[in-house]
Amino acid sequence: MIPDVRQIARATLCSLSLLGLATAVHAATPLLQPGKHTLYQRIITRPGASLFSDASGKDAKPLPGFEVFYVFGRAQGRVQIGSSAQGPVQGWIDDDHTIPWAHTMVATFTNPAGRNRALFLDTAQHEEDLLSAADSAARVDALTKGVQAGHSAPVVAMEPENFVDPSKNFYLLPVLDATQIERDSGPAIRMLHVISASTTTGNTARTASPETLKQFKAGLVFVIDTTASMQPYIDQTRAAISSIIHSVQNTAVSQNFRFGLVAYRDSLADTPRLEYATKLYASPDFSQSLDAILPAISTVHDASVSSSSFDEDAIAGVKTAVDQVPWQTFNGRYIVLITDAGARSNDDPHSLTHLNIEDMNHLAASKGIALFVIHLLTPAGNAANDHGKAATQYRNLSKFNNAGSLYYPVPGGSPDAFRPVIQTMSTSMLQQVADMTGRPVAGLTPQDAKVDTKLSVVSQAMRLAYLGDTQHTAAPDIINAFTSDRDPADTLHRTLNIRVLLTRNQLSDLANALQHILDAGLAGRTAPENFFTQLQSAFAASARDPNAFSHIDTIGPLLGEYLDGLPYKSDVTSITQESWLAMGAVGQRTILNNIASRLRLYQEYESDPSLWGQIGQSHDDGERVYPVPLEALP
Repeated sequence: MIPDVRQIARATLCSLSLLGLATAVHAATPLLQPGKHTLYQRIITRPGASLFSDASGKDAKPLPGFEVFYVFGRAQGRVQIGSSAQGPVQGWIDDDHTIPWAHTMVATFTNPAGRNRALFLDTAQHEEDLLSAADSAARVDALTKGVQAGHSAPVVAMEPENFVDPSKNFYLLPVLDATQIERDSGPAIRMLHVISASTTTGNTARTASPETLKQFKAGLVFVIDTTASMQPYIDQTRAAISSIIHSVQNTAVSQNFRFGLVAYRDSLADTPRLEYATKLYASPDFSQSLDAILPAISTVHDASVSSSSFDEDAIAGVKTAVDQVPWQTFNGRYIVLITDAGARSNDDPHSLTHLNIEDMNHLAASKGIALFVIHLLTPAGNAANDHGKAATQYRNLSKFNNAGSLYYPVPGGSPDAFRPVIQTMSTSMLQQVADMTGRPVAGLTPQDAKVDTKLSVVSQAMRLAYLGDTQHTAAPDIINAFTSDRDPADTLHRTLNIRVLLTRNQLSDLANALQHILDAGLAGRTAPENFFTQLQSAFAASARDPNAFSHIDTIGPLLGEYLDGLPYKSDVTSITQESWLAMGAVGQRTILNNIASRLRLYQEYESDPSLWGQIGQSHDDGERVYPVPLEALP
């Protein structure tokens, strides 16, 4: 059964479409890209460019390099430019001082924890030689040491040691071209032709002082299933928190760490006696003492009645923690989900969020949160045949950069088996923070506990993100270079994410297009053969040129030309009338549910002002941009 997601989707559009509808009319209009109907020409300035008052070259003024402009005209070897699509035009620039940017593909650094730093080489041939070499790991090591010793060739630039977060220090690495290279082993790797367009000044060197690290603040929020039979695990979690507080409350590191707790059960629609679906018992708060959480969570208990199904709304619990905790006040951001059951899927009528697993992961990642999952493999879960499905859900939910999945199954799922897991995980997180800040606490982590390499990578990632923010680490200055989206020494580790830079107006257009598809799909459940006819009618009714949608064979052209040619596989863009019918009701339902989830994700993106950056000199809010991950596209 498909839930009625129209209201959810329209709530998304209500906020998004306001950006796209109120567009002022100006006399000047940018030039369209050849063969396109909606995409305007854009250029990026080269260093040394000058801005002239007219095409003849009068009144020259210096223009910064790596600025992005729209193109309004071309004459006499010069380009007329403006920072906004709505104008006004600002002047003319020599064409040979511009770099055409036909596609708004950009690259963003992944957190460098757990991998080699990205290298940018001077020619495509040098990069291709590195990627195809049998000894690529040794070559990466030699090139890195060469840069550090001052012998850079053929390296143009190297990624900073700290993480450069575009939401805090906005930058652009426009991708001019992407070529996929197959290797003898491991995943394929993309060779990228990039230029740098950092919008702020800063440094690329590591400058971590002890005093800076002492200011690092971390928050750990437990999201715990409090349905019937979970009381022993609630008690063990509370005991772990109490034990840690007792150990460190009189030490200096008590100023660097706070706990929080969110409880979740399930929808009250069919089981009102559950009392609540989610509840924030305590938010980590540095205005209160470390032990202030203990009375706040003393009343947490399991439900007195059972929920209607074995699966519960774990995603609603996680989203409450993501939304209601002031994560912007923390540098280390950790959530630990504790559950013995799978999560309700986004198409479940009783799902409170209607977000799928992947979109919840995107949302947590956009806020820099590491999400751990402790999965209790109880006999009851085994009897319900739930363990396999839930494990897949939680491995995908807990993916974090190069650390992989932060998934911790507890075989047997007994309270005795759970106790050392929650105790070791909690104390290890605090020990990482203590070591990072130079305030170690002797004996905090059990002596027999194994070193958790995943937790170490997460801790390093938080540290590098914190230093990148506090030290104002900038993207490297690159005029023209070649690199790859994966570490050539270990292609399992991604160095750069390829994204598409969307304006708020474009995200609004994309949401409107998805809404049309969703409406047509839901309306055509009884007659799926009419799906494309309904789509064409819906898009034609809202288009300036209705004839543009009279001969559409696939859904792709309906979603916007800015998605053309992107290097990602879409479940939606290639759908034809024949493939829609062939996938049957189950496949159609999956597509529509994923579209509904994407609309919710876009609403979350739009509502978070910290995600949206500004390029050029435009003050139009609809022209603010966010580099949307390829995986978050339809």
